[in-house]
Amino acid sequence: MALASTLAALLLAASPARAQRPLLSTDVAADTARQTYGPHRRHFRHLYLAYMPVLGQPAGRGADLRPWVSAEMVLGLREKLRLTPVLAIGADARYVYLRYALAQHPDKVLPDAALHHRESLALHRADLEGWARLRFGRQGNTVGRYLDVSGWGGWVAATAHHTEDEPNSARAKRVKTTETGLPYLRRWAYGAGARLGSQRLVLTARYRLSDTFRGVAAGLYPELPRWTVGLEIGVL
Repeated sequence: MALASTLAALLLAASPARAQRPLLSTDVAADTARQTYGPHRRHFRHLYLAYMPVLGQPAGRGADLRPWVSAEMVLGLREKLRLTPVLAIGADARYVYLRYALAQHPDKVLPDAALHHRESLALHRADLEGWARLRFGRQGNTVGRYLDVSGWGGWVAATAHHTEDEPNSARAKRVKTTETGLPYLRRWAYGAGARLGSQRLVLTARYRLSDTFRGVAAGLYPELPRWTVGLEIGVL
């Protein structure tokens, strides 16, 4: 009996001990790190696309535009700096393709009296814009709802006059011509703007303070519409 008891005690002592099961595992450094980048944090940056039709007609006869196809197409980069939960400032850098689709009427004067099947003036512009933002509504880490007011300026990097006509022979369906480096268009533009946004969708309006034409052309051609109004989509 003494021998049996001794063997039993040795077997129990040799069996592996059970480890304790962890009840909680946390990464304190990651949980308590202060986040400064995000839609409603101190810094935020995103791309956006916009389509903004030209609103209205020229200031005189001879330069009527085709509505809706006369428009700005925009690709931009927006940088935001939050000052308070409701106030932010920022800047945009954007590429703008502005197309004035000219209506073909007998009294047309821009850029001349010749009539075509289709005709347009195109401007490629690089803009910089500064703005201030007033945010309202819920204060979560989202873009939210806001109102922006801005001032902008841009350099017209390239200009073109496009025409499309029906040929006199059966060798082609259309004859297209392009004139570039138009001397009668101004190379600098500037104006003011406003945006009313909700998350990724933004209603945008811009007003051009500068004139379209320069030199002698400013007295020959009626000033083109100054308003563009359209929709912007943020790529967050």
